[in-house]
Amino acid sequence: MSELLALGASHKTAPLALREKLALPEGRAASALRELTAHDSVQEAVAISTCNRTELYLLAVNPVEAENEALAVLSRQAEIRPTELVGSMYSLRGADAVRHLFSVAAGLDSMIVGEAEVQGQVKRAYELALVEGATGPISNRLFRDALSAGKRVRTETEIGRSHVSIATVAVELAARSLGDLSTRRVLVIGAGENGELTAQALGERGVHTVFVANRRYDRAIGLAERFGGTAVRFDDLPSELARADIVVSCTSSPHQIFGREELEVVVEERGRRPLVLIDIAVPRDIEPSVRDLCSGVTLFDMDDLQREVTRNMSVREAEATKAHVLIDEETERFDRWLGTLDVVPTIAALRERAESIVEQALRENEPRWERLSDADRERVGVMARAIVGRLLHEPTMRLKRGEDVYEHLHALRELFGLEPELREPRPAEVTDLESRRRRRG
Repeated sequence: MSELLALGASHKTAPLALREKLALPEGRAASALRELTAHDSVQEAVAISTCNRTELYLLAVNPVEAENEALAVLSRQAEIRPTELVGSMYSLRGADAVRHLFSVAAGLDSMIVGEAEVQGQVKRAYELALVEGATGPISNRLFRDALSAGKRVRTETEIGRSHVSIATVAVELAARSLGDLSTRRVLVIGAGENGELTAQALGERGVHTVFVANRRYDRAIGLAERFGGTAVRFDDLPSELARADIVVSCTSSPHQIFGREELEVVVEERGRRPLVLIDIAVPRDIEPSVRDLCSGVTLFDMDDLQREVTRNMSVREAEATKAHVLIDEETERFDRWLGTLDVVPTIAALRERAESIVEQALRENEPRWERLSDADRERVGVMARAIVGRLLHEPTMRLKRGEDVYEHLHALRELFGLEPELREPRPAEVTDLESRRRRRG
């Protein structure tokens, strides 16, 4: 029987230096999905990659082989040896994998507990897998339920009541370093979601923001119009660095966009004016050795933010306890659905096994029934089959009622040596992205 498998690394298990190597921007994520689903052991796959985690969710025919292949794919994408991942990766199966994904979508596994941004990141990861043709009936239902679970947690608890995010923490660090920000000039490099959230947090402090986008200048213009800032092109970055007081870099570039040598030139131009650099990109945009340039340059990265967000989170932690109860309920609901997919083939296989045992027993005892008439022989066969039917009636009804069905199915297959094929019905609801994928294919 196929099994769900989750394999990944997050801010809880891996340092930033490794997380940035494992990061899967959209192009690399699509490539990883194609590699995974080309392997015989993997039937379905979704890859989630955020600033704090890279995770693969697989439906695997052989979980051991699938895990080995997933590790190989990640190490190839990261251009590191598989042994470098030892100790930093976690592997979850079955209900544990489901519960983990639901917790991720709800923000319970985030650096900032309850943060809302991860919901959109999970959704985009699922949509990419749909477009790439890497999903199937199980992962489709899994991710729809994960998004629903995340929404339920935010609706029924107050885990997101205090508006804390990576962006707000970044702005708080800048204010702690420079004091009042209203007169400061801020340069935001990157026009994605983190750039927008940072601009919003800065705008609440009355800051004039300059936006730089290296790929989508129109996006930078749009953000500037929304937040009363200015948009400049990437070619103007050196001069803007010299004028800025705060630089927030949050691009999706796979490589550092400026290093120590470039900033040395900028520092000379600035004289003794302090400069706060906040790198919230993974992989990092700014070379870490920039910290050593001079006393006037301060660099914060995701590790610094992670230390900062451990403060003042008591309200969210209390609500997280309630949220985990909801996640357990949603996990059990998914498990019940997953179990029902295999009820019919398991019952059929069980009855087929019982029928074969009856037939075998009748054949083995044939020599002992020489004096039995054909009618009596028929009566013996009918009685034997009736006994088997009555014996299997109660377990069959329990399976159909869905009481702990997933556990019962596994126990039946193990105890009776059954290996029914998992015949998965295609969900009736088909998303627009799935329809588009079929038209493309």
